Amino acid sequence: MGLLSVGEPLSWPETKSYAEYIREHGIKQFINLYNLCKTKTSEVLKFGDEIEYMILKFDDQSKKVRVSNRAIELLKILQEPEENGQDCVSLWRPEFGAYMVEGTPGQPYSMNPTPLEQYLMTANHDQQQDSYSASNNDNINMMNEHNYNAEDDDKNVEDDASMMDNNNKLTSSSSSSSSSSTPFSFVNVIEANMRLRRKQVIDLLNENETILSISPFPSLGTFDFCEPSSFVHPTYGYSRSLFFPDEAIYTGHPRFRTLANNIRERRGRNVDIYLPIFRDQNTSSPFRENFVDSLNIDPTSIDDEEKEKYEEIARERERIFRKDDHIYMDAMGFGMGCCCLQVTFQASNIDEACCLYDQLAPLCPIMMALSAASPIFRGFLSDIDCRWSVIAQSVDDRTEAEITGKSCRRIPKSRFDSIDLYISRQNVDYNDIDVVYDERYYQQMIDNQIPSSIAKHIAHLFIRDPLVIFKEKLDIDDTKESDHFENIQSTNWQTMRFKPPPLSQPEIGWRVEFRPMELQLTDRENAALVIFVVLLTRLILSFNLNLLIPMSKVEENMKVAQERDALKHKRFWFRRNISFPQNIREHLRVRRCRASKQLSHCFASCSDRSAKNIETCCVQLTIDEIINGTDIDVNDDGIHDGGFPGLIPLLNFYLDSVEIDAETRCTLNLYLRLISRRAKGELPTAAQLIRRFVIGHEDYQNDSRVSSKIVYDLLKQLDQLQTDQITLEQLITNINQHFNSKTQTKTPD
Repeated sequence: MGLLSVGEPLSWPETKSYAEYIREHGIKQFINLYNLCKTKTSEVLKFGDEIEYMILKFDDQSKKVRVSNRAIELLKILQEPEENGQDCVSLWRPEFGAYMVEGTPGQPYSMNPTPLEQYLMTANHDQQQDSYSASNNDNINMMNEHNYNAEDDDKNVEDDASMMDNNNKLTSSSSSSSSSSTPFSFVNVIEANMRLRRKQVIDLLNENETILSISPFPSLGTFDFCEPSSFVHPTYGYSRSLFFPDEAIYTGHPRFRTLANNIRERRGRNVDIYLPIFRDQNTSSPFRENFVDSLNIDPTSIDDEEKEKYEEIARERERIFRKDDHIYMDAMGFGMGCCCLQVTFQASNIDEACCLYDQLAPLCPIMMALSAASPIFRGFLSDIDCRWSVIAQSVDDRTEAEITGKSCRRIPKSRFDSIDLYISRQNVDYNDIDVVYDERYYQQMIDNQIPSSIAKHIAHLFIRDPLVIFKEKLDIDDTKESDHFENIQSTNWQTMRFKPPPLSQPEIGWRVEFRPMELQLTDRENAALVIFVVLLTRLILSFNLNLLIPMSKVEENMKVAQERDALKHKRFWFRRNISFPQNIREHLRVRRCRASKQLSHCFASCSDRSAKNIETCCVQLTIDEIINGTDIDVNDDGIHDGGFPGLIPLLNFYLDSVEIDAETRCTLNLYLRLISRRAKGELPTAAQLIRRFVIGHEDYQNDSRVSSKIVYDLLKQLDQLQTDQITLEQLITNINQHFNSKTQTKTPD
């Protein structure tokens, strides 16, 4: 979402003229902020998730589904409790798409449960019972996503409705709960809160509308994909796209349309987004799209002269931009119009924030591949499974000169991409890629006692121009406000974000945002991913783990993670040996379990955390090996050879070392088992599931094209899943049956 300042945005020429002013004052603001907050501490772990939902409308008569551009209407209602000063179960914000809403918990989760969390734990208790039994059943074949009995379901619906009827106000009874308040009891809350958020929106929808937690809308950019119907105008407006109309951009705040316009104006042309086509039996070779045929215009609302002008523009862009065997997109909306899942952590101090930023960075591509959910774009099956490169290309504001470096400093990446630097001073030796940064701003920060590693990170962000400037926010006090810093910071969309405390909210500490994950089809899966990453932060800090690998290897992993079926078929660079403090190493020697045996062979002394063996510190592993571990091999000389303990065995060892009540541990086991089974390939990714649905559909012609009827049937099934009408097990079984039936009977041409 980014910084939502209030005011009148400047035009691009005006914004460009103030770019240096914004950067200069942004650096001053960061220096002031850093020196004011560098000793700030926070005693309790706090974190929160962000989920973006997509509002859709089904046309059952024509068998078509469209995005419903009603976010502005829904947000007026959803934000009322917050505006009235009530204690809220959830908070709601706009997103780029006019069909998107972003929901977060009403307040951060913490190690010490709040009254709200106690209330949700009680509401969630009954929902979890069947799942606990399932997690302990060794014979179960598939995770049953919402297998509640009728009485429990009725009770849960009544509880949810009661919560909504109270306008999100916590009642006095919310502080009473039978649930334990021991550490990690927040895991009993997260999924319940996600379910409540979903229900809040569903209760406001019209007939035939729904919300789905899906990453891209499969038909985004196809003919007449919006409700109400909206069409493109390639010669004027914000996007000037052949496919994506301005009406699909959120209109309730000027930031979003201004971003789309200024990115296009800064680069001097529309963005160009390319995705490799998924090559199927009947896919044309080479695959070449006719842009005129794909134009999203309404021939009944424009005259022949205008229609011919638009078609000529389409032919000209086809001549310049069409690329064999690639899907083409041309607007910011194709990337920022996707939904995602993000998690923000508050660290205890700045050093811990830097540590988490660095140690989580190698996990970004791993979690991206584990959560892959984006195989369809603009009505075509692509040969990738994730949205990341689409968004990177969709907000790439670099000029041709900046991309090539012919007449100015070359900038290798879009402003939306993976990070380039570790920022803890002890980790800088792992920074093995060239990084462009503003040397003047870097030196200014060094002169003001900013650590060099952090100064270089900020100076790297500040090579970018501001994209949105509000007239009313130009002249502000650099000692009291940080809008100019946030202007640049919030429009560098990277896998990790290092977030200083806001000057306007002294209760907030140093934070880190984890941004690479894809949005999942169910609340259970989204909760599992959030909890898994939260546990990893505790593991890293408690065991003083070193997961670092050279940044170039992280970069390589990011590219691999987006490939089709990367979870199943690809290998990723990961650290070979993990450091433990001496007391944990001693404890490992006396533990008698498979996890401890693996761990005891895969440690390095904490005193050996240097980067002196950078080139040999990592090996290539599958996601399964990284998550679940590998067996320890011993060669003929009795020397340990290979093997990795696995993140889940590490987590289980860690959880055994802390006091956790039985209910919370059962919940943790449920979520960890889901992650484990996903990594093993026993539970498909959303991308795998969606791709198999399309290929197994009776209307699919094996030509990589996903018709509106296929999308309608797919999203109807996902709607039934997300409203508990069917279970994930049933959906997977149904999709596999159709897929196997069609692929087994298919005959070659």
